[in-house]
Amino acid sequence: MPFLGQDWRSPGQSWVKTEEGWKKTTADEKNNNVSMESFCKAEEEEECFNKENLVLSLNYDMAAKKRKKDQMNNNAKVPYFHREKWIYVHKGSTKERHGYCTLGEAFNRLDFCSAIKDTRRFNYVVRLLELIAKSQLPSLSGVAQKNYMNILERVVHKVLKDQQNIRPIKELLQMLYVSLCGLVQDMGKSVLVGNINTWLYRMENILQWHQQLDNIQINRPSSTGMTLTGLPINLQLNIMQRLSDGRDLVSLGQVCPSLGGLAEDRLLWKRLCHHHFTDRQIRKRLMVSDKGLLEWKKMYSKLSRCYPHREQYSDTLHFCTHCHILFWKDTNHPCTANNPESCTMSLSPQDFINLFKF
Repeated sequence: MPFLGQDWRSPGQSWVKTEEGWKKTTADEKNNNVSMESFCKAEEEEECFNKENLVLSLNYDMAAKKRKKDQMNNNAKVPYFHREKWIYVHKGSTKERHGYCTLGEAFNRLDFCSAIKDTRRFNYVVRLLELIAKSQLPSLSGVAQKNYMNILERVVHKVLKDQQNIRPIKELLQMLYVSLCGLVQDMGKSVLVGNINTWLYRMENILQWHQQLDNIQINRPSSTGMTLTGLPINLQLNIMQRLSDGRDLVSLGQVCPSLGGLAEDRLLWKRLCHHHFTDRQIRKRLMVSDKGLLEWKKMYSKLSRCYPHREQYSDTLHFCTHCHILFWKDTNHPCTANNPESCTMSLSPQDFINLFKF
């Protein structure tokens, strides 16, 4: 018995229940013609519907391919930023969670976009970008690598706008470019995710950003109020003691002769040496002048070439050992410990990267 209905449950014919049982109803040719015409019409509608769906699917595929091509093109940049204040760091699979948290996932999910706008966190993020550029860039996923470049672009635009922290960003761009030159090989191979032409284009952008920072002109403030040189000498020295980098102290001394004389103060360089280096390191690099005095400025330069500087940040990422949650200092995470402060530890940028080494 043929099934003429669209529904598989339809018998295709009409049946009625009588006293003797179920019987098939008799239908004239007109009704049969009507049913056949309706069936043919339904087939034609279904065929048109399938053709329309085929055309739509082809259009969707073409649009998806075009969208994918545009995403690979750096001219159509789509920032990929998350604004999560804390994330759960799991290093193994459990019944509740499968997989583990990687460096790229943490870099994507944490709110670094807002962190670069915060003066307290800016140096922390820049140092983290520097460490990733030095050795961790190939370990990031494709989305994390794109997110890295987007955040770096925002950092450069912020420096160009504020005209501050120019030197560390130039050093970051230089290190990133050298790392990419080693990762993107001459034979067209690359250990990075994505087309090699995309990374060559990004390297061109890095050189352009570096050139823009080289050509930046510091605008002189329009206000005619109190200046640094107008303060008493003891206040000027007190302000200079707040500088933690010897290169900043040298640059400040090049502004005018009066500041240049103060920048040569032996106590300033002695404070810098004791701030960044241990007593044992200082004893190994002692330098005495002809007058029998310690050359603290020369010792600082020599110590800087031999030992790393002490890192100090106003705000850092913190890790809760009880909840295994990574969060910013001023954000509250759902800690279940009786004394949350005892379970919290501050993470330096290197500690943040070491947290994801399994």
